[in-house]
Amino acid sequence: MKRVLILLVGIGMALSSIAQTDTTQKQPDTLRIGNMLIIKQPGSNTSQQVRREVRNYERTRKPSAVSTNWLIFDLGFTNYTDNTNYAGAEAQAFAPGADKDWFKLRSGKSSNVNIWLFMQRLSLIKSVVNLKYGLGVELNNYRYSQPVKFNTNPTQVIMDNTTRYSKNKLAADYVTVPVMLNFNFTPRRKHSFGFSAGASAGYLYSSRQKTITDKDGKKKNRDDFDLNPWKISYIGELSLGYIKLYGSVASKSMFEKGLDQTPYSFGIRFSNW
Repeated sequence: MKRVLILLVGIGMALSSIAQTDTTQKQPDTLRIGNMLIIKQPGSNTSQQVRREVRNYERTRKPSAVSTNWLIFDLGFTNYTDNTNYAGAEAQAFAPGADKDWFKLRSGKSSNVNIWLFMQRLSLIKSVVNLKYGLGVELNNYRYSQPVKFNTNPTQVIMDNTTRYSKNKLAADYVTVPVMLNFNFTPRRKHSFGFSAGASAGYLYSSRQKTITDKDGKKKNRDDFDLNPWKISYIGELSLGYIKLYGSVASKSMFEKGLDQTPYSFGIRFSNW
């Protein structure tokens, strides 16, 4: 009987010791971010450890040789440099009596919106130097401050002082292919720091003059207005982490004849990289 009591007391003390050990010993917590697993050790600060592990993951993550970004949006302003010789015969035949004031744009009202279906980045040198290209549309709205009116067959611009215009804009839309050399100084980060420079080729697929007057209300006059069907531009992009800026300058006038007006645009780009 005495042996049985000693055995039971021994078993009880052992179980008590195991239970005490189990309740006081803490197991490490785990946190998964994408395909990265973070193990939090007891007593450590979770937020500091997560930040440290994310930084380590970014430093060790190997960027893809080819990456694709779908549906990129640009929102900005457009204008043009007017080098037209209004005293010349060609300009006077295209816009009789015109001078530079005829074609001044409303300040801050002329817009540029670009919708890129995709942009792709191909690594050339360790994902630091890349070839960047894409496909999309450029939408440009030139809002005139004067009541200029485009007539067709033949194309001629007149000053319509007899009508009050509440809106008067020329829209020119292009299907565009940009090609740039990209320099990415932080290739292991999703939101990179760097810049791109190159050129784009655009084809005019739609152009129109939209007016709103007291007399005729809203009207759209669709024509090519002797606009150049091709637009070759020098383009650039600046990436500052989450902030991305873009700019473009055409290589020549947007009109085939009559006016020498070279468009340019700049603004903010909404892109994943």
